[in-house]
Amino acid sequence: METAHRRLMWHGMFLLLIGMLTGLVEPSFTNVRMGLAAHLEGLMNGILLIALGAAWTEVRLAPRRKTIAYRTALYGTYVNWLFTTVAAVLGTGALSPVLGAGHGAPAWQERLVMAGFLSAIASIFTATILILLGLRSRASERYSVDQQTVRAGIRG
Repeated sequence: METAHRRLMWHGMFLLLIGMLTGLVEPSFTNVRMGLAAHLEGLMNGILLIALGAAWTEVRLAPRRKTIAYRTALYGTYVNWLFTTVAAVLGTGALSPVLGAGHGAPAWQERLVMAGFLSAIASIFTATILILLGLRSRASERYSVDQQTVRAGIRG
């Protein structure tokens, strides 16, 4: 049976591959600077997921919160790469004036990219906060006490 930490590492490697492929087509984007950012987002988010997968067994959260952390981490990393790539293709620049200098896109495209980035930001913040809570030493102590209680209840 495949475990969550292995799936996170798989997705991390897949995002690394996507990031490398994005780098190959970078010169063809409307906004080449944003294309470079998309390439780097794929690489960095892939590394983030690999690291998270390696640490996943140490994250002590209630099952529902752990599921939320897992899903928001995946969503945020993929959507971050996706909308950076969309911004490179469309030439949007409202959220990144430095990378978007000399480029502009219709208002609806700017709003689309902005909505995508905002959803990625919200999900990454959610995942990060939950994971930080799950890595606290108090969380580890509470989790081990809960597990001892469960084991005692099973035996008793």
